[in-house]
Amino acid sequence: MSVLEKIDYPKDLKNLNRKELKSLASELRQFIIESVSKTGGHLSSNLGVVELTLALHYVYDAPKDKFIWDVGHQTYAHKILTGRKKEMHTLRKKGGISGFPRRIESIYDDFGTGHSSTSISAALGMAESLKKKRSKNKAIAIIGDGAMTAGMAFEGLNHAGSTQNNLLVILNDNDMSISNNVGALNNYLAKLLSGKLYGGLKKSGKAVFAKVPPVLELARKTEEHVKGMVIPGTLFEEFGFNYLGPIDGHDLDVLIDTLGNIKKLEGPQFLHIATKKGYGYKPAQNDPNKFHGVSKFDTKNGIANNLAEPRTYTKVFSDWILDEASKDHKLCAITPAMSDGSGLNEFSKKYPKRFYDVGIAEQHALTFAAGLSLSGHKPVVAIYSTFLQRAYDQLIHDIAIQNIPMLFAIDRAGIVGADGATHSGNFDISFIRCIPNLILMAPSNAADCYQMLSFGYNYNGICAVRYPRGISHNQDLNKTTEPIKFGRAKKIRNGNSIAILAFGTIVNTCIEVAEDINATLVDMRFVKPIDKKMIKEICLDHNFIVTVEENVVSGGGGSAVLEALSEMQLSCKTLAIGIPDKFFEHGSQKEVLKECGLDKNTIKNKIVKQHKGC
Repeated sequence: MSVLEKIDYPKDLKNLNRKELKSLASELRQFIIESVSKTGGHLSSNLGVVELTLALHYVYDAPKDKFIWDVGHQTYAHKILTGRKKEMHTLRKKGGISGFPRRIESIYDDFGTGHSSTSISAALGMAESLKKKRSKNKAIAIIGDGAMTAGMAFEGLNHAGSTQNNLLVILNDNDMSISNNVGALNNYLAKLLSGKLYGGLKKSGKAVFAKVPPVLELARKTEEHVKGMVIPGTLFEEFGFNYLGPIDGHDLDVLIDTLGNIKKLEGPQFLHIATKKGYGYKPAQNDPNKFHGVSKFDTKNGIANNLAEPRTYTKVFSDWILDEASKDHKLCAITPAMSDGSGLNEFSKKYPKRFYDVGIAEQHALTFAAGLSLSGHKPVVAIYSTFLQRAYDQLIHDIAIQNIPMLFAIDRAGIVGADGATHSGNFDISFIRCIPNLILMAPSNAADCYQMLSFGYNYNGICAVRYPRGISHNQDLNKTTEPIKFGRAKKIRNGNSIAILAFGTIVNTCIEVAEDINATLVDMRFVKPIDKKMIKEICLDHNFIVTVEENVVSGGGGSAVLEALSEMQLSCKTLAIGIPDKFFEHGSQKEVLKECGLDKNTIKNKIVKQHKGC
């Protein structure tokens, strides 16, 4: 029997010796590779934290001690060790376990994550609560170097350092080489500096020298100088943390010894570990970005099973921006750490001086784009719908109020599927439509998407184009399509008394519905400004108007149609179909759309049922 077969919960780790723990690390890593190869998911990040996850669960007592995983896509080992090993084959599938921590899934998932840089703040809140309860348990935030680029992480650090709470922040630095800077000396120093002797001397020294302030200041500066020669911890010490590291995050012995020492310390602690993404699996270690998020693949060579993927909307954007950049040297592309996902890899190689990956810093990305625009450049902000939420104030305050021209290419609009509620783009129509000075378009196919990007780029103002994850409809970009006209919709077919006004790619589902019930179908194209002329025409010629969109109903495109009818004092029977007022769990896009009621049959049945009452 393998070691992993004996492990179901963290308590099962406590009786293992170091040799068995090391064997378990190898087995756990292989289990993750085999599992993800069948389900798809995040691979590189999970392979990089196997030893850390084992050490944490070995040293600490979860769930009494609180583990907060930043972003949460690196928690597969954590899930396996906390009772979900047998469910890993259901990962990211409908009815299965999530690819991120979920409080409703396990008592060991202390805080739900999906977006970055929230762990320190959440862990600090829990540490404060533990202190109020006079508990000796610890709150631990595990955060990657990428997530440390966001301002919220530093807001949490700034607050935490002044509290003296029992908080441990572990910086998982997978951008640091495990070579000269993380060797035997640093591993030894980390164990030494986290030990009782050093901690006691540090405290007693402060007590003695506190009566002689200049000596205390000299001691403080001397300590910082000495530590600064071997470790990059001065910044975190200034925040009020006791900094330790960097240590080798794949050395289980060092991790266990260091964490064991830290567990005995009081106050805010900061442990810096260095790891390699994809560690232990050569294809992922050689190309960690490629294996960040993967579909099913062959474990022997790492080659994905679906090599010949049709053109996606992301690829349409990628093709467009390369074409446009060749014609206009003022074009600049900006993305908050989503170069690959947003389709900017080729652009970054071809136009490196016009490409800006600002890190996980959405707020900065938008205000930086505003500065570029005011200086004569033409910024294109490529961002996921769900991440644009994180920069809402900048969208209003820094861009819209000043009416600073730029183009937003909003990817992953609508249901994203396997990544679940944290990554779904269900709200962008609602939160963009209410902002003055913005126009918003929603293409129904690849050719329209390309045209809309061009229209928005050349528009002298703020323009956003929202498009979904996945394969594009009508893939030929050269296919003749009706030109984009400002604020104008496009009628696709004429029918009888029912008219369907659809926004975005849901138009393609509505074509089948309209044909079945002989309804008029309009591709609205623009969410803002809404085509009031078309709405008036439709209202006068039909007795039932149905709006359909892949956005929440509240404040969405349907609301825009109703507002237009009210403004024009027109009366008509209406039905607004969209994403209901709830969060939906992970599953395939098709499954989640059906659950939302946005599949062909559900849309058709809703319309027919409502129309009978007209």
